[in-house]
Amino acid sequence: MRRHLFASSLSLALILAAGRPAHAAPAKPPAAASAEQPLLQVDADPLTGKIIATFPKPDANGISARYIYLTQLGSGLGSAPIGLDRASASETRILDFKRIGKKVAAEVENSKFIASSGDPDEQHAVDTSFATSTLWMGDIIKNNADGSYTVDLSSFLARDDTGIAQAIKNGGGGDFKFAPDLSAADPNFVKLFPKNAEFAAKLTFRSDEPRAEVSNIVGGNTLTLVLRHSLIALPGAGYVERTDPYGYTIGLQKVDFSAPLGQPIVSDLARRFRLQKVDPTAARSPVKKPIVFYIDRSAPEPVRSALEQGVSWWAQAFEQAGFENAFKVDVLPQGADPLDVRYNVVNWVDRATRGWSYGQPIADPRTGEIIKGSVLLGSLRTRQDLIIFQALVGAGLTGTGDPNDPITAALARIRQLGAHEVGHALGLAHNFAASTQGRYSVMDYPGPRITLDANGAPSLRDAYGVGIGPWDKFMIKWLYSAQTDAQARPLEAEARAEGLRFVADNDARPVSAGQPLGSLWDDGSDPIGELRRIMAVRRAAVERFGTGALPAGESLADLRRAFVPIWLLDRYQVEAAAKSVGGVNFPYAVNGENAAAQVVPGATQWAAVYALLDTLSPAELTVPARLNPLLSTGFGGDNDRQTDIEIIPTAGGPVFDPLKATEVGAVQTLDALLAHDRLNRLESQHASDASVPSPAQLFDLLLDRTLAQSGTEVGRRIATVTILGLARVQHDASLSPTIAMELSGRLDRLADQLQRDRGAAAEQDWAHGLAGLLKDRQQLDKAIADPARLPHVPPGMPIGEDDE
Repeated sequence: MRRHLFASSLSLALILAAGRPAHAAPAKPPAAASAEQPLLQVDADPLTGKIIATFPKPDANGISARYIYLTQLGSGLGSAPIGLDRASASETRILDFKRIGKKVAAEVENSKFIASSGDPDEQHAVDTSFATSTLWMGDIIKNNADGSYTVDLSSFLARDDTGIAQAIKNGGGGDFKFAPDLSAADPNFVKLFPKNAEFAAKLTFRSDEPRAEVSNIVGGNTLTLVLRHSLIALPGAGYVERTDPYGYTIGLQKVDFSAPLGQPIVSDLARRFRLQKVDPTAARSPVKKPIVFYIDRSAPEPVRSALEQGVSWWAQAFEQAGFENAFKVDVLPQGADPLDVRYNVVNWVDRATRGWSYGQPIADPRTGEIIKGSVLLGSLRTRQDLIIFQALVGAGLTGTGDPNDPITAALARIRQLGAHEVGHALGLAHNFAASTQGRYSVMDYPGPRITLDANGAPSLRDAYGVGIGPWDKFMIKWLYSAQTDAQARPLEAEARAEGLRFVADNDARPVSAGQPLGSLWDDGSDPIGELRRIMAVRRAAVERFGTGALPAGESLADLRRAFVPIWLLDRYQVEAAAKSVGGVNFPYAVNGENAAAQVVPGATQWAAVYALLDTLSPAELTVPARLNPLLSTGFGGDNDRQTDIEIIPTAGGPVFDPLKATEVGAVQTLDALLAHDRLNRLESQHASDASVPSPAQLFDLLLDRTLAQSGTEVGRRIATVTILGLARVQHDASLSPTIAMELSGRLDRLADQLQRDRGAAAEQDWAHGLAGLLKDRQQLDKAIADPARLPHVPPGMPIGEDDE
């Protein structure tokens, strides 16, 4: 996942050995020391805690120094939902140290709004039209004869610069406040180099009522983190900026008020490393300075070697783009600081529960030039993959070297994950169309390709692909070989001619999205056909699920957690298929390119509707009775928060509730099918093309199907959550008013129909009770907001992958 905001090691070495990838040559770490002058003159006093910096004589504007400013967490909170992980990085800023009388201000320039013409009057107009941000102001301690002066930076460093308190609150951790009396800059941590200076501070936050997401990790009412500060020299001249009108990269928006009339003032700069050939005229040439990524030493084997292998896949893309020995991978040298901006690092991060991984290109905010690639990989992700794979094929195959060995599949996944996140750190955005063209990019989120073997059992033999794909190779060529926008245009045309597809993050991630080719964790060129295939795999996996999903000696209570990803195995393909309903296949293009949006044909939309309705049948949503006792095993120890948040709600204590599982399975389809944006698109599309399903037709078909199944308790549970789901979307303020009124009338007629029901006693009582609920608006509002009546689907993402 790309990252734009601050936001238990795997012991497998004895189970499976994995070799390190071959490299053209060992990557040399940056020099630990240099005869050059340090970026900043600093004198830190461990006894007083003062960190005294000497700044040079200010210029005519009062500015003594300009740096790229970056903060990172040197220690993390350990909470995946809150996201304050070790190595989490802020966005970079241009920071000026400006003298104002007897004080010095640390002021952030507003680098978003510019005047690129170089005209000083235009630049002055922009500078004075938009606010800057003063982070800190301190007293000058001493003035020197040469105009330089000294200032104590300790209070500058001991600030909540990145909004840690707000991040804790936003993540559900409680209302914490920064505690200055328990915070201080660390005078023992000052590292000075010619192009960067590194500092650290301990920051403490206090709350009278910490919530579970924090109290599960740290007791008491305070928590302490280490915040790192980096002051970085501005890069020298020679970098060539590139714009990205398609969204292929992690862009940097600029608003240029000196743009000629008739030209847009808003553009997105691509972020990329400064990669220069020794011979810029040659089609192939060695580079002046290769890009080197280091793997965190804390990643255990064989995960570490798998990461090296996966990350090193990018070397092929650079070679094919004409850059010889341009990309290298190595293990971080012993004792090296992974947060030092001189290192591009794949960090291995532990958390209390599984969470996203991130790749971030840390760049000059003026130009987009990447100065550090930073990747965060959550260590529990691989363990979650193992839970899924062992539940699919059996824990007994773990460590055997069998083609279905869960560890083999997990390491294949970690290779892909390493390549994916480093792709972000190189500047590349997601491409969620890749799964529709045969795994043609590591920048998609790949669901494991689970097949059925000759005996009808799930197989992991082809779970993940190997290597980067055609899109990735195109992107390195487009982003790095093309030094100018003009050079990039023919490469883009070439990719279109080859049929390479692209779907951006924002158009694929929402469950209500309408781009039929863009989804997360899906597979196959035909989302609808793939849903039917994965449903067959799900049936086989549920049928075979049992104690074999757990390693010998593990608590049987853990079966409840292992069961969830098997029961919801179709969840991402359901979302993928739903995007054909009300779907529009739209391109990403600039004026002059032959591209047009196309509504998904009506026949395809109906096929998707019927495939989705089939997932709501009692046959698919009835938990085999033999599993009920297995899934009801007790556990007398302390609760594990990972399990608490990931299991299907029980019937009290450890007693499994198979009907709640039925409801959850139905809700995952209903959430996708009844998303308000999807219904709104159906309305407008049907008005132009009667072959497209109308919302009314969808509602009628959905009710007819589910009500026809209400003769059993499972069927009644499916029908109940379906009707409550319709009532909920009818109350959605974003739903088209005409659809809302039409649906309101349909539910009123349904209430009358249910009131007249004369079926068997249980079915009649259910029908009459549901009719009364539909007629009582106040009680209906409570029901659709009650997770006990309309349950939430347990967490799915991330499953072995990285929002950025």
